[in-house]
Amino acid sequence: LGAAGNPPAVSATVDCEGDTDTFEKVKSKRSHKRKRDAAEVDMRPEETVVAAKRPQFPALSGDQLTGGTAEMRRVPVPAHRYSPLKENWMKIFTPIVEHLQLQVRFNLKTRNVEIKTCRETSDIGALTRAADFVKAFVLGFQVEDALALIRLDELFLETFEVTDVKPLKGDHLSRAIGRIAGKGGKTKFTIENVTKTRIVLADTKVHILGSFQNIKMARTAICNLILGSPPSKVYGNIRAVASRAAERF
Repeated sequence: LGAAGNPPAVSATVDCEGDTDTFEKVKSKRSHKRKRDAAEVDMRPEETVVAAKRPQFPALSGDQLTGGTAEMRRVPVPAHRYSPLKENWMKIFTPIVEHLQLQVRFNLKTRNVEIKTCRETSDIGALTRAADFVKAFVLGFQVEDALALIRLDELFLETFEVTDVKPLKGDHLSRAIGRIAGKGGKTKFTIENVTKTRIVLADTKVHILGSFQNIKMARTAICNLILGSPPSKVYGNIRAVASRAAERF
């Protein structure tokens, strides 16, 4: 047998007297099979080898994506934000209507900003972006900072209370808020600049606007200040973390 690594077997024809006249080589079955497979591959047509192309479908319009029904979001506005909303209404109205192709109005009865899709809306995520933009302004961020939520994808809002970190009361709570703000807002500005975020302190609530990684750095720094760490130590920690993050990217 012509096993792998062994020479092909030889058969001899023996006559009646026992003499060997001729010798014939027996072909290996394995080599014969290899040649047959190679011949089949060569005979295969080129059309079957080429992979099938992906089907191309036309893009759906915003009206088709929503199934023809208009969606609406309502953002409640607290009393102390009425005046800023009135002053900056055109700055809020213009990007929502012109860039996101949505409808927006302020309902005087319910005191809500109502945002609604229409036939011209092409992006299915436009409604969520517009609602986040208005919500950020209502929480106390500048219009220019909140506008980044419309322009960029990887931005988020996070809100937590000082008492969530540590159950403080009275003067202890006031001192913790003071440590976060710093003299003339110096500590807050430093954390914002190092972590590339925007921070709003509203009573006992802290609102942070930024990317996921940057929010995490700013939140860690604020939590350390609430727990009693001196600002100088917090500055050193966030600078070290920020430099490591910059090297990584």
